[in-house]
Amino acid sequence: MNNEALIPDTGSDEVSSGGQTQLAEPQQQSLRDAVEQAMENYFRHLDGQMVTDVYDMVLSEIEAPMLEVVMKYTRHNQTRAAQLLGLNRGTLRKKLKRYGLL
Repeated sequence: MNNEALIPDTGSDEVSSGGQTQLAEPQQQSLRDAVEQAMENYFRHLDGQMVTDVYDMVLSEIEAPMLEVVMKYTRHNQTRAAQLLGLNRGTLRKKLKRYGLL
């Protein structure tokens, strides 16, 4: 089983072909690569500002939408969602409350 998550690159790259402009086929990017790219972009735009708690910021930015999608996928069945995520159901409920999803 492949655990590398692939996400579509939603950039709308245009390709010219024979005088006509067409949208290029979306490319797939791993979740890991997307996070790496986002982090590099974040640090590039800091412009020398001091930051702290980056770890917690990144986790909350990733965890909240992940939980939303998993809950939708499992039709809000917390037991199935917890199993899918490999979490204890109580831990899942705590996280859902933290992000206002419960």
